[in-house]
Amino acid sequence: MRRFASVDEFAAAKGEHLGYSPWRTVEQRQIDLFAEATDDRQWIHVDPERAKDGPFGTTIAHGYLTLSLVSAFMPEIFHIDGLSMGVNVGLNRVRFPAPVKVGSRIRGGARLVDIKNSPAGKLSTVKLTVEVEGERRAACVAETLSLYVP
Repeated sequence: MRRFASVDEFAAAKGEHLGYSPWRTVEQRQIDLFAEATDDRQWIHVDPERAKDGPFGTTIAHGYLTLSLVSAFMPEIFHIDGLSMGVNVGLNRVRFPAPVKVGSRIRGGARLVDIKNSPAGKLSTVKLTVEVEGERRAACVAETLSLYVP
């Protein structure tokens, strides 16, 4: 994990790759819990038997499940000391280039694309890429917006 002593030190890293989260395995139980929470129970996600004959040969994680893990990856990649709070403001752009098959290992990698002053603190744009171990294409690429308040 990369540590920054202040939001100003973080801002000085504009344009830099910030690092990677640890690898984590996406299990069927996690997919099932996400399906239950979101009422998205499409068979490609929750029916392993039917999915064996589907386009991926197994169940896959919801794209939005993969996207939701961005908020778990970011604090594993970097930490900014001296903040009173950090707030998720939204997203600029999100793509799902490849599926995450059940049992796959994934990790996030982050690049600080931009950071601007705002009345409340610093507004950052971080491009987070979710990689699938052994796969050429990313599972998710998202530009996240966060407000950091000193």
